[in-house]
Amino acid sequence: MNASKVYLKVRRVDPTVVARAQAVTVADVHESMGVRGRPALMGARMHPIKEGQQKIAGPAVTAFCWPGDNLMMHRALYLAEPGDVLVVVCQAELSGAQWGDLATRYAQRKGLAGVVVQGCVRDVDQVRALGFPVWSTHIWPIHPDKRGEGFVNAPVVCEGVEVRPGDLIIADGDGVLCVPRDEARSIVDAAQTKMAKEDEAAEKVRAGIPVWELSGAAAIYAGMNVHEVDGAFDD
Repeated sequence: MNASKVYLKVRRVDPTVVARAQAVTVADVHESMGVRGRPALMGARMHPIKEGQQKIAGPAVTAFCWPGDNLMMHRALYLAEPGDVLVVVCQAELSGAQWGDLATRYAQRKGLAGVVVQGCVRDVDQVRALGFPVWSTHIWPIHPDKRGEGFVNAPVVCEGVEVRPGDLIIADGDGVLCVPRDEARSIVDAAQTKMAKEDEAAEKVRAGIPVWELSGAAAIYAGMNVHEVDGAFDD
């Protein structure tokens, strides 16, 4: 690796877009993005460390850490601002914990929105009790050093998704996705429109209309060559 590099400034996604993104879900944003642009949805290994954890949305501050080391995570955490989502990548994921109790307490005090870690998180009982939102690919307590190379606030690939500093990170119980900063406004608009339609559909379900019909499955099924048998399989 070349010499470490730390960028002190981040061009963040518009705060008004972040505020609106806090009301949309990962699933709706993912569907609204479709297949355009670069991949957005992080792999299924990325999950919240606590069931029912608070949903988050905020601009990305990134850190890439040397195997077995979390020095650059600490530098990124120090530079992060209220409302940011810290995205930490250690490709040697089981080589050393990237996040723990003290980092959580400091992030909470600073007002960060949450943290996303490709790598290990430890002290999870304390972190869960503190209620700070954390997503990670692993839970393991192995000790990290603080002397390694790396970089801060440069693009990283986190669980299969390129994250650039200032991009919009949205995370909930379904997982984590990254919306490119320059596309965030239009994508959040589309997700809000989709959620409004979902709310209308939910009202119809409460009124007794079957999801079989609302989803369009009934119409598709009617056009298929399905032989229905008026009887049990083992008759």
